[in-house]
Amino acid sequence: MTYKKALAALALLLAPALAFAHPGHDESGLLAGVSHPLSGIDHLLAMIAVGLWAAQQKGAARWALPCAFVGTMLLGGVLGFEGLALPGLETGIAASVMALGMAVALAVRPPLFMAVAATALFALFHGVAHGNELPEMASPWAYAAGFVAATAALHAAGYAVVRVLPQAAAPLVRVAGAVSAAVGVWLMVG
Repeated sequence: MTYKKALAALALLLAPALAFAHPGHDESGLLAGVSHPLSGIDHLLAMIAVGLWAAQQKGAARWALPCAFVGTMLLGGVLGFEGLALPGLETGIAASVMALGMAVALAVRPPLFMAVAATALFALFHGVAHGNELPEMASPWAYAAGFVAATAALHAAGYAVVRVLPQAAAPLVRVAGAVSAAVGVWLMVG
């Protein structure tokens, strides 16, 4: 598919959302769930970084990291729906942006269990944050479906960037990781 065709397909996909540009249409919570990961720089950078980092891996880590993040984030979301107050929530999210950015910048390949455990821990913080911010009157499951879909799309976008770019562009991916890590530090101190 050419670049122009892909843009046209994306525009057609997003066109129905324009009709919902004013409040009162999404009683389900689906659109709120989709927009939550996209509207905060902390969630956005961490979720793209998971995809970038997964694409830098070999073997099972390529799918295990995004799956661990999405699955644990959903679990965290359910805990957040129930009112779990996770200590250091915002610090944990900022740390995830920093650590995942560093992992991309350094293109580290730790043992699979360590990479999955770190990814799942970070996902727990993001999930609880999503769950704690469930909009009033929204269906928790529609909201969860929205943030899970948006997260998976961000992982896929990060993964695709690494896999589609020529190998010569690998330093640019590492620079993007370093910028993400710097933003994570800024979020932690700010």
